[in-house]
Amino acid sequence: MSESAPINNRSESKASKRVTSFNEGTGRLAAILLSPTLIVLALVVLYPIVSALRESLYTSGTKLDANGFVVKGSTFVGLDNYAAIFSGDTGSRFWTAFYNTTFFTVVCVVLETVLGVAMALIMHKAFKGRSVVRAAILVPWAIPTVVSALLWKWIFQADGIANTLIGSQILWSTDGWQAKLSIIIADTWKTAPFIGLLVLAGLQTIPAEVYEAAKVDGASVLQTFRRITLPLVKPALLVAVLFRILDTLRIFDLPYVLVGPHKPSVETLSMLGYDEAFNTRYGPAAAYATVLFLYVAAVAYVFVKLLGADVIGEARAKLPGGKKKRRRAIAAPGAAEASLAGGQ
Repeated sequence: MSESAPINNRSESKASKRVTSFNEGTGRLAAILLSPTLIVLALVVLYPIVSALRESLYTSGTKLDANGFVVKGSTFVGLDNYAAIFSGDTGSRFWTAFYNTTFFTVVCVVLETVLGVAMALIMHKAFKGRSVVRAAILVPWAIPTVVSALLWKWIFQADGIANTLIGSQILWSTDGWQAKLSIIIADTWKTAPFIGLLVLAGLQTIPAEVYEAAKVDGASVLQTFRRITLPLVKPALLVAVLFRILDTLRIFDLPYVLVGPHKPSVETLSMLGYDEAFNTRYGPAAAYATVLFLYVAAVAYVFVKLLGADVIGEARAKLPGGKKKRRRAIAAPGAAEASLAGGQ
């Protein structure tokens, strides 16, 4: 008994050293493999963000200095570009664009979620031609947004199909509620299949035995949906909704092509930033872009924290026994050797 104890201690120390060295080697290899991706992300994501933040503190163009001389180039103005956003006529235009951006996000995402879940439930059923239906639903999402906007612009012309079907002459491309409605219809038609496909992927992971057990217990269709389908498909649904929220918050091309610029009823924050940059006012344009970036980041943070959207798999890693199981799997060979040594 006294001799086996030192052997066990030596075996356990060897197993722990082996696990530690394995973890260090894996981390080093992971850092080497990920370094090209991190470098590219730093160049195409981090550097533009830092450049935009710096540009928002400057103003460019031609102006007169205190002595009456013409000065060209960039001038440091601090937070003046941000202060100008919220004051005067610019402030009124900003808050209108902010309201339009939020309105489109809420309405479009709600409609797309309802229709997407309905599409997923239909595509999940076994029927003839199901593969054809799935391929057809993919078409609106696969069409580029600009092409989709031109298509709907043709539909919403004064002599277009929409007015022919409803028997009225509505000027959809002019400023007003009809312009908002045209944007909502076009965006919902295009991106509802995206949510439908992600929810369908979540539905296919639910075992059929769960539904059979619910049917045996006498659960209705609504009860099955509320207590089985919706909770089990929630992770995929939340990620899909989050992606759609972030995408709609920076909506630009659809209203710009379908309705046009300088229309207060459909002008968004992205369109404001583009208009400033188009007129070579890069400092205010960068300020608009920074405000939009902070708005999107805040919405994403609140969404993830309140609703628990598992975007990067962090929740699965925190499950009870999640990391412990992986550690036990790694340490299993050393543990087996220690038990054998103890038996000897």
